[in-house]
Amino acid sequence: MLTNVLQSWTRTQMRRLATIFVKTPITPNMLTICGLFLNIGVGLVLAAGHLALGGVLILVAGLFDLLDGALARITDRMTAFGGFLDSSLDRYSEGVIYMGLLWWVLQGGRTIEAMLILAVIIGSMMISYVRARATPLNVDCEVGLMARSERIGLLALALIVSHWLPAALTWALWLLTIGTQITTVQRIVHVYQHTDGAKKA
Repeated sequence: MLTNVLQSWTRTQMRRLATIFVKTPITPNMLTICGLFLNIGVGLVLAAGHLALGGVLILVAGLFDLLDGALARITDRMTAFGGFLDSSLDRYSEGVIYMGLLWWVLQGGRTIEAMLILAVIIGSMMISYVRARATPLNVDCEVGLMARSERIGLLALALIVSHWLPAALTWALWLLTIGTQITTVQRIVHVYQHTDGAKKA
């Protein structure tokens, strides 16, 4: 409930901010691509070991990621390709963040954290895959504990807090590992309940 309220408030603010670009040649797809490059920069910051700064930049980049959709809505330029591009580059954006973090933990010989990061990547990929496969079945698959905004928010918070509490990152990675797998199962069950799978079981 709190997450939905926060997301609604954030989208409203992004629509207001997006008005800056209405009379410029900048398109929603341009903002989508810029968002990817911002996240690549975040990955590089994390790879260099600047975790707290990386956490702050994740939040900044996350807000920027919302601008493309906001601009598309207020200018009536929402397209099928735009949604496809946004979804595709979101996967890259999340991936490069974890790649940067993975590089840093490997340099420190932190094997457990490295394996957790890989598990989170797999879980995140499966969450997106299940949703994508549910779409042709006409099932809205936005359910679950750890959607992208929750994953990014938790990681960013842990990175910032890790400046004072180093164990926060490890705890967050455990939560993300478990949460992404639970979310995948939740979405599979949701699709099962909303298709002929439940009727023919």
